Amino acid sequence: MSIIFELLLILALIICAIAALGSRRLLVTVVIFMAYSLIMSIIWALLQSPDLAITEAAVGAGVTGILFFMTLKKIHALKGTKDE
Repeated sequence: MSIIFELLLILALIICAIAALGSRRLLVTVVIFMAYSLIMSIIWALLQSPDLAITEAAVGAGVTGILFFMTLKKIHALKGTKDE
């Protein structure tokens, strides 16, 4: 891959990290965290480490994201629309 693509991935990783720290809404922070994890998964794949890439994608973006969404729902930070 080209060095420009790799630098763009690293820049996106840094932007996601800063955006997650600066976000005021929990839902937005979880989505940014999942994007961070997916970018990290791509970086692991580029480093020719497919086992870490698959684990990062499955655990970082998948399982952890679902657990965060369930936690937000449990603490009532994630509000659904109800037709009552």
